[in-house]
Amino acid sequence: MGIRAKIFSGFLIMAIMLLVAGAWSIYELSNIGISVQRILDDNYKSINAAKLMVEALEREDSAILLLLLGKQKEGRAILQSADASFRKAYETARNNVTIPGEQEYVDAVSRAYDNYKALWSKPIVETAREGNLSWYFSEVHSSFLMAKLSVQNLMSLNDQMMYRTASDMESRAHRATMPGIIAIISAFVFAIIFSFLINLFVVTPIIKVTDGIQRYIDSGIPLKVKVDTEDEISKLVSSVESLIAKSER
Repeated sequence: MGIRAKIFSGFLIMAIMLLVAGAWSIYELSNIGISVQRILDDNYKSINAAKLMVEALEREDSAILLLLLGKQKEGRAILQSADASFRKAYETARNNVTIPGEQEYVDAVSRAYDNYKALWSKPIVETAREGNLSWYFSEVHSSFLMAKLSVQNLMSLNDQMMYRTASDMESRAHRATMPGIIAIISAFVFAIIFSFLINLFVVTPIIKVTDGIQRYIDSGIPLKVKVDTEDEISKLVSSVESLIAKSER
């Protein structure tokens, strides 16, 4: 193999190593970005839906207090609007079940809300319930807290999933950088080996030829250089020996 081919093959190997490592890192980082974005989007939908459900429950609780004060029109209008908002947010959460076990939390929200709604869907104004704070605290408020807690549990589940996703992203990002680190170390080691081989098979023979020519010029000592390779250096030695032999005739 000629000197040009040796040098070219050395640089080619380093380029391939860096190319493979770069492609691997880009692939891993791309996968991380896609998967993390999808997971975060899914969790954010459920968390946002849970926040809207909590807001709707709090509006309903305020509306029930209005009904206890005898304000039928205002209270029922708020209940109707809040119930529609809750149902819409609940459908978003129900259609966005992406975590193992999340369906159980969604079902718990549905059961708790149905129990809560059953209490205020019946007439309150102009009944024995109007102004009855004992009924409110013993039944309605406790049911409201249960419904709110079920929604908060759903929100907490998605919060925990987002935290685990962030932790997993850190771990995967670390793994994605490993090919680059390995490639840099490998390229450094290969560069040292390549430099050693270039020095052994190119630089050292050239120095020997140069010293041999200088000895011939200074002292007339015949050129005797042993080269172990069969490349341009070997041809150069043969050419110089032929030139010297020809000049001595």
